Amino acid sequence: MTWEPLPVTEVARLFAGFEGPWWIAGGYAIELAVGRPIREHDDIGVLLLRRDHVAVQEVLVGWELWAADPPGSLRPWLPGESLPLGIHDIWCRRGNGPWQLQLMIDESSTTDWISRRDPHLRRPLPTLGALDTRGIPYLAPEVQLFYKSQAPRPKDWTDLTAALPILTEAQRHWLTAALPADHPWKPHLT
Repeated sequence: MTWEPLPVTEVARLFAGFEGPWWIAGGYAIELAVGRPIREHDDIGVLLLRRDHVAVQEVLVGWELWAADPPGSLRPWLPGESLPLGIHDIWCRRGNGPWQLQLMIDESSTTDWISRRDPHLRRPLPTLGALDTRGIPYLAPEVQLFYKSQAPRPKDWTDLTAALPILTEAQRHWLTAALPADHPWKPHLT
């Protein structure tokens, strides 16, 4: 399965008419936070809330949308289909071309983001991301690093190293509290 990720600006153009909140995620979110390229990327992801996931089909009319259902295998995501709770990844492509976009679905209450890894981990939706200088929304670096922390790969360490100088004390505190006690990133956050 080959990938040719869309440029960030193309993703922003696609989602300009989307009425729900959305954020650039993954390594690109870290790059938008630090304001510079860090590394090569194999894919590009957009985080959106489960409550809005069916509406995203209107933004991607004409695209092939495939749900990771069960995780690890792909199946067509049917128009108007509400995906069940265990499904949180959708791969998108035009026709039979390469994959260009990954959608990641997260949970929320009316006011808060709820981590799909730990439902006790929450934060107010307005604090889940920020805007870059062009107005492109991206996932807050501490939240993105939390997602990357489960089984850090070399590229995740690269992203952590790039983000450390721009993390505020509050962001470092949030990430430190969210990580397991023995996580190898904790010494770098203090």
